[in-house]
Amino acid sequence: MSEVVLDVRGLARRYGEAAVFQGVDLQVSRGEFVAILGESGVGKSTLLNCIAGLDRPDAGEVRVLGFDITHADEAQQAHWRRRHLGFVFQAFHVLPHLTVAQNVALPLMLLGEPDDGRVEQALRSVGLAGLGSRLPQQLSGGQVQRVAIARALIHRPALLLADEPTGNLDPGSARQVLQALREQTREHGAACVLVTHSRAAAGVADRVMELTVSGMNDVARAPH
Repeated sequence: MSEVVLDVRGLARRYGEAAVFQGVDLQVSRGEFVAILGESGVGKSTLLNCIAGLDRPDAGEVRVLGFDITHADEAQQAHWRRRHLGFVFQAFHVLPHLTVAQNVALPLMLLGEPDDGRVEQALRSVGLAGLGSRLPQQLSGGQVQRVAIARALIHRPALLLADEPTGNLDPGSARQVLQALREQTREHGAACVLVTHSRAAAGVADRVMELTVSGMNDVARAPH
């Protein structure tokens, strides 16, 4: 049986008296790609932030490889994120004044780890070989998002979170990005959670869940 990387139990978040979501349970194994569907405003980004330790849930707990993120202090959470988490955002969040290679290398720099050819290999794996010296503004939107994927995985995190990563892309670029995300999840043995409102985007995942205010429900298994 595959190793469970992410274990979410009974997670709930409220704003005042209003529940954003409650009773969320989710387990994701190494190399597994899970998509969470939900309409705008249902709390998908809030859920990812709770999983990442960027927001405190009102109930429940999140464990990654046994580490209890929910009840760790801020310094412990920050150290854990730097080492074990990769995050891919809809808005890319690459630094425009750095080259593609420098953007991808940032997590290694923060950890004090050498490149050892990993940046070049990461760019090649997402179809961007030879583009390391370019600036982000010299790339297409789909290429920039693949830079973000390479950056999120360069330090080989246990958990990869993706927040609407194709929301700003045309359909062709979106397909390329989702394929790269799926392939890299497999190759690196990460547990990947994608949140999206798009059923087409969710269709590339191994498992599809739907987030509602009352919890999470299994929707369907992808045909592949």
